[in-house]
Formats: sequence, structure tokens, C-alpha cells
Amino acid sequence: MSDPSALKAALGEAARAQGFDVVGIAAPASIPEAKDRFAAFLDEGAHGDMDWLAREPERRGDPRILWPEVRSIIMIGLNYGPDDDPLLLLSRRERGAISVYARGDDYHDVIKKRLKALARWLVDTAGGEVKVFVDTAAVMEKPLAAAAGLGWQGKHTNLVSLEFGSWLFLGAIFTTLELPPDGAEADHCGICRACLDVCPTAAFPAPYRLDARRCISYLTIEHKGPIPRELRPLMGNRVYGCDDCLGVCPWNKFAQAGREQKLAAREILRAPKLADLVRLDDAAFRALFAKSAVKRTGRDRFVRNVLIAIGNAGDASLAPEAERLLADGSPLVRGAAVWALGRLAPARLAGLAATHRFAEGDPTVQDEWTAALATEDPPPAEAGEKEVRA
Repeated sequence: MSDPSALKAALGEAARAQGFDVVGIAAPASIPEAKDRFAAFLDEGAHGDMDWLAREPERRGDPRILWPEVRSIIMIGLNYGPDDDPLLLLSRRERGAISVYARGDDYHDVIKKRLKALARWLVDTAGGEVKVFVDTAAVMEKPLAAAAGLGWQGKHTNLVSLEFGSWLFLGAIFTTLELPPDGAEADHCGICRACLDVCPTAAFPAPYRLDARRCISYLTIEHKGPIPRELRPLMGNRVYGCDDCLGVCPWNKFAQAGREQKLAAREILRAPKLADLVRLDDAAFRALFAKSAVKRTGRDRFVRNVLIAIGNAGDASLAPEAERLLADGSPLVRGAAVWALGRLAPARLAGLAATHRFAEGDPTVQDEWTAALATEDPPPAEAGEKEVRA
């Protein structure tokens, strides 16, 4: 097919046949501002311990450095809109809130298979070479998606679509073919700052800037060590990710439930009981989250998150669950158990110190004991926490 416009139209049809909801084309040189914005993000240390982001940052700022032969970037979007309001779960403190994107099958696997099929169609139809990316390699998908007209990056730095609101998975096909690029979508945020104001941990130092070190998604998924003590009370019952800044966006009034069944929420992950999640050993964790993005965190980090949610639940009946894990094999879990039990039953924790504290060999867990025993009463909920749970 020699006509680039006809090829682009056929590509759109082929993308929809693969189940994608939207497709656009960006020129490789279409995100010149991304390099400086990303450099500032790294210079501030806002990436936390995601060291992989700081490796070869120049490749993220310019797709042509990643692959000099690229001539067009095809950006696709797949709607994963929920069929309910995910923020309603935050008031059910005995339940764990798992981010909408992780309640079904792992989107990486679902999208990449179809994206590869679309890339093969393109090569078979028009020739050229291709590379496929789904949240992999040094590809800045959100700026590229905005340049391709799929939406705009809102004040929370996530992509917002006029048609699908906050709920689009993204993928990219780099090709050596010259395709007509689409125009970038205008920014429709206006004076709205709902996403900034709803964030329980104040992770946005300014509009369009994110400090991942305070972001609950980062803390519950990427952060490998103990979560900073001052942020724990603000996390509520969020055990994997956070949808607050996405769910509150007014543009979601135009969103619709996703139609891809593999990405639909499994019933068992919609509102799981904290008492069930905290009992997961490694085998049970792997079984429950098979084919799910949650499995990437591993059992220890996930149970750490669950224990923080238990500490925030205000339900003394959950104290025995935390007490049981004072002897867990993971220091990360033991430390979180100390904190949770100190919140729910400080007197009980003090009584267990002779048994557990002085036998503890890990310095991070020792530090948790010291901090917990220095606090006679569990700290009150922060104002921001009350507002989110209301």
C-alpha cells in the first residue's frame, strides 16, 4: 500500500480489529519538551529508588536515540474503565483497595500480544521494520500519546482522554515507515485541580509535577523498603496502587466501562478482606495473583502494604493477624507488623517486646520497635485521610 493516508486509515481499522479503542500517530521529534522535564524530575530525586529510570535518560527524551531508524510512532489506547467508582471502596476500611488496572489480567501480556499482531499486519501490508513497546524500554508513552492526539497529560501527569477519561492503557509501535502524524490534543484541565487536591499524601508539588516518593502507587508497588512512617496513616486501605487522582477527574463523566473481558475485575479482587490478604504465604500469593500485575511486587511487599492498611483500619479484631507476623521470615513484613500492632493494640505490643524485640536481628525492624514503643497511643488520623474516607 503506497498511499500513506490510505495506509493510516487501514491501520486504524486493523487496530480496532485487534480490540484497541484508539490509535494515533506521533512524529519521533514531537516531544522536545520531555527531555528537560524528565531531567528536572531526576535532578529532584523525585523518582525515588526507581534507579532504572535514571539509566541512560537521554534515550527517554528522544525516541530517535532509542532507535535512530524510527520515522513514525504509532500509539494505541485500550480502554479499561471500571464499572463502578473505585473511590467508594476507600470507606470500607476492613477491605483492601487494589488499583483498577490490576484487578484483571496483566495488561502487559494482554496488550503486547495484540500489538505484535498489529505490527505484523503493518509489515505484511506495507513493509518496513517495527519495534513494539508496552511499558517497556525507555519509551515516554504518555507524552507520545498526547502528541499522537490520544489525550493530554493532566495536572496529575497522567493521560486524560475526552472519550475515555482516565482509563487508557497505552502501547507503542515504532516503525521505519513514514505515516502522516496526528495533531496533539489540547489541554482541557482549565482551572480544575481536583486531582491535585484529592491526593492523600500531597504527591504533587505543583500542577503537572509528580514526586513519586510521596505517591501511594510508587510506595505500594515500586518501593522496596519500609514505607516512610509519616506517610503510612495517609495510605488508608490502599494495598496496591492508588486511583484517587484518576477517579476524581471530571472528564470521567464521558468514560465507559472497558469491553475487554481479560482486563475486567476478578470478583475476588474487587474488595478483598484484609484478614484474608494478610494470611497469604508465597504460594497462596502467587496463586491468587496469577496473571495479575500484582504478582510483580512479590508477597513480602504486598503483605507489608496489607499490614499498613490493617494498622489504619481501627479494628482491634485484626490485631492478632499483625501479632502473628511479628515472627514472619521477612524483615519487611515483621517491621510492618510491629507498626500495625502498635496502632491497634499498643499495650499488647509492649507486652510482646521481651519475646520479639530483643531477639530481632534486623536493624530496620529494631527501629520499628523503638518507634512503636515510644508512642503510647496510636496517632490520630490525619485531616487528609479523613477527607478521602468521607
